Amino acid sequence: MSRVINAFFIYLLVMPFAQADEYRPAYLELQQSSDKLFNMLWKLPAKGQGQRLGLYVELPEDARYIVPASASFIGSAYIERAVISREAGLAGASISIRGLERVATDVLVRIQYLDGSSETARLNASTSSFVVKGSPQFWDVLNTYMAFGVEHILEGADHLLFVACLIFIAGTWRRILVTITGFTIAHSITLTLAALEWVYLPIPPIEAVIALSIVFLAREIALDQRDTLTWRYPVAVSASFGLLHGFGFASALNDFGLPQTEIPTALLAFNVGVEIGQLLFLSAVMAMFWFVGRVLVKAKLGAHHGLAKLQLPIAYAIGSITVCWTIERVSGFWG
Repeated sequence: MSRVINAFFIYLLVMPFAQADEYRPAYLELQQSSDKLFNMLWKLPAKGQGQRLGLYVELPEDARYIVPASASFIGSAYIERAVISREAGLAGASISIRGLERVATDVLVRIQYLDGSSETARLNASTSSFVVKGSPQFWDVLNTYMAFGVEHILEGADHLLFVACLIFIAGTWRRILVTITGFTIAHSITLTLAALEWVYLPIPPIEAVIALSIVFLAREIALDQRDTLTWRYPVAVSASFGLLHGFGFASALNDFGLPQTEIPTALLAFNVGVEIGQLLFLSAVMAMFWFVGRVLVKAKLGAHHGLAKLQLPIAYAIGSITVCWTIERVSGFWG
């Protein structure tokens, strides 16, 4: 009976991951084509066949549509394109998203200028509008991309489950530190290379292999054969799969775009944000293990024995969810 209760408890814990494996913000791009003309791209996640989120771009009153908006559904997205004109350009203009306060999503805004520079902003329910500055500022870029990095890792269930499995396998503080450091260095390398477009790999297969990497770790935890390479040298596994996870991070960053005049700052800030989010998650997991251990000691069950009983249900719960992710992502190759 205790195994059934433990399995149900872990199932409840990991269920949120099963429903939050994809971060899909809306995206607004305004690309300058002349002093006063901008090509507008408005991309929204689709809610179903022929349905879109109720979000609408509100431009300054003196902005005019030169080419009326054309809309279509492509895959799981609603795409709207138009050409707008504003005599004074967009500097100083206020852009807002109507309806954002009613939905749980972000809007990533990118304005591309003729000189190659760009300006970015992240809007959400609490901040649904912003004033265009006309050129990116160092601290704005730093704050925006760092916050985006933190949010992306904390909302990326696949990356977090991978880290959680690594923590479980590594075991001791020293091994955890070495293992997570290997993962960090590896994904930072491929994140940078992919974001700068020096290396390219198609994202759908990468996402499928990322899910499969968690299945692999869940299997290792379930089998509990401590003499395998994974258990003896977890840093080798974390670094190897970390290279693939870096491409996943780069995909999100490319959707957001990089300001051409502040590329090093944006890359560094996003990477730092990812690591901050990763450390927050690591701290939360270790605090949970400590708390559960204390509760088990007070109940005279023994911390080690009590946690060991959770190992198999944890492995099966994580493995089941990530097998479903793998199948879903592979099936998407032909979708």
